[in-house]
Amino acid sequence: QVQLVESGGGSVQTGGTLRLSCAASEYPDNRYCMGWFRQHPGEEREAIARIYVNGTIIYSDSVKGRFTISQDSTKKTAYLQMDSLKAEDAAIYYCAADPVFATPWGPRCRSQFGYWGQGTTVTVSS
Repeated sequence: QVQLVESGGGSVQTGGTLRLSCAASEYPDNRYCMGWFRQHPGEEREAIARIYVNGTIIYSDSVKGRFTISQDSTKKTAYLQMDSLKAEDAAIYYCAADPVFATPWGPRCRSQFGYWGQGTTVTVSS
C-alpha cells in the first residue's frame, strides 16, 4: 500500500510563498507519476499541477505562472512551489500518485491517480 506523506502547508500573507512536499513510501524500486490538487470549502477537488511519466508538466490556468511542480530524481517525492499567493489560493492541498509501469511502448501511468495524501491546509491572509 502506497502512503503519501505531505508537509509544508501553513499560513502566509498575500504575495508570500510556500513549498509543499509529498513523499511516497512503498517499494524502493517504484517510480511514480505525481500531481497536486486542491479543494476549497464546498467545492469539488481541482487538479492544479501534474507531472507525466515523460516529464511533461501541466498546470491549471488558476496557478500557471505562479506555482511550480517538481519531482526528485528518484521519482518518489514531489514538490509544489507556490509563489505570489493570493487569497483564492487558500484551500486544502492534496498530492496524488500512481506507480509507473512498463509497457511495450515505454513506461506509462494510469490516467487516474490511485493514491492520495492526507491533505495539508494553506491559509492566505491579507
